[in-house]
Amino acid sequence: MAGDIDELVPKGTPTDVKKQAAQSPRAPAFDPSLNIPVGPVTGTPLKHRLVVIGDSLAHGFQSGAIFNTAISYPAIIAYELGWLDQFHYPRYGGPGGLPFNIEYLLRELEDRFGAETSPWELPFALFRGREFLDGLEDYWERGPGRDIPELAGYMHALAVYGWDLRDALAKSATSCRALIATPRDNFLDQMIENSTERAALRVYPSWPESSWPMTLFDAAVALGQDRSAGEDHGIETLVVELGANNALGSVVRLQLAWSGAGYDDLARKGAYTVWTPKHFAAELSDVVDQVKRVAARHVIWCTVPHVTIPPLARGVGSKLRPGSRYFPYYTRPWIDDARFDANRDEHLTGAEARAIDAAVDLYNEAIQNVVEQARSGADGTVRNWYLLDLAGILDRLAARRYISDPNARPAWWTPYPLPPLLAAMQPVPDSRFLTSDGEGGRATGGLFSLDGVHPTTVGYGLIAQELINIMHAAGVTFYRANVVRPSPVLVDFESLIRRDTLIHHPPRNIDSTLSILGWADETLGMIKRALRFKPQL
Repeated sequence: MAGDIDELVPKGTPTDVKKQAAQSPRAPAFDPSLNIPVGPVTGTPLKHRLVVIGDSLAHGFQSGAIFNTAISYPAIIAYELGWLDQFHYPRYGGPGGLPFNIEYLLRELEDRFGAETSPWELPFALFRGREFLDGLEDYWERGPGRDIPELAGYMHALAVYGWDLRDALAKSATSCRALIATPRDNFLDQMIENSTERAALRVYPSWPESSWPMTLFDAAVALGQDRSAGEDHGIETLVVELGANNALGSVVRLQLAWSGAGYDDLARKGAYTVWTPKHFAAELSDVVDQVKRVAARHVIWCTVPHVTIPPLARGVGSKLRPGSRYFPYYTRPWIDDARFDANRDEHLTGAEARAIDAAVDLYNEAIQNVVEQARSGADGTVRNWYLLDLAGILDRLAARRYISDPNARPAWWTPYPLPPLLAAMQPVPDSRFLTSDGEGGRATGGLFSLDGVHPTTVGYGLIAQELINIMHAAGVTFYRANVVRPSPVLVDFESLIRRDTLIHHPPRNIDSTLSILGWADETLGMIKRALRFKPQL
């Protein structure tokens, strides 16, 4: 049996991950209450109706940039609550936000070169790409973007792209300010220096200066203690969505590096791409302690999606064997099967993908156990905590893993029911990499944006809807024009579709410009830098 397990995962895989990899994949928990009843926790709406602590998903990251925060999933929920005018979230200006908006660049190239970038135009397109990056660098490092906004009070959207559990526990405005050194105008490296810290400084308050040492959790504690509304003080619903970046580096770098000494050290943890489940559990325990400090009526914990499903790491060829979830190799979506060379191209193996998924399964067991213990009062206090199984939702949307391969589906698997307006679209949005039909429409994809990791606007709408369902079941009241909304409360997907330029009008040059993305990733590390993961030197 041990030999069989060793064949499933690469050498050096932690023992607990080996054991998990030999079992069936974790069955998601689709009952947010975990079938553990907690007495009614209701009351009048509290002053701070929604606070979200999270990473890039909660921040609203899309197509390589943080920009459209007004249509992040927290903002979508706030709108459906009838509370968007009081919901505080960060704004990002400039040419497409921070650090690099792939959609903006593709649309500019489309305007200049048309729907297809021909081989003889490619050098000009690449030069324009460098100019685009140079303009971004100038704006954020030396232009208007370098100025930190004068913000008093706390954001309700307490999320920063690229942050893992330790970042959320330890980073503050003080540490972010210290990391923003005097910028350099580097001709060869045009990516914005310390872009994540610059983004974070628009999440944290800048005044008073005494607030600078606060972490995201400290800010949430302060909101929970806000008594300016009298008896209705505190947070009504707190969402905690963290942990994806403890494994995402594996598919961004296409490298599996298990965490070791210094995994909880801000200065040393960058060497690792996947946290061992024991290290993840230790970090999670610290997060739980911080969340218990926050005065919130309801808390919703999100599981970690399987990072091998988003199309940034595309499976090559056919599955390893009939009924397998895995392809023999995973590489970039712009490298087609015919050109892929395992001796030349960066990749993960199927065994590495299986090990990463098994580790994430164990992360999610730990998160589920946190909610189970809270609802059962394991520490003497019963808490109204819930679970949103984001991993299970993404699994049910996995086009190449499950939808197109019935033999690979676990016993628990059923297709995710898309909202009617999305299900009626042609083609139906799916989890493949977004491509254009060359005439202004989509050929594939629609749920993931152009960075191959983060959702499109309608994809964020799906997350918002799942959270709204849990909030409504928890007794949260939703309003429209100060009138209580009846159940079910449905996200306005008609509006989201209109605002989602990728789903109804993707750049026509996506396919012909994939080679530009490949060049940028291989030469400048643009995709890695945009997603905050730098290769270790």
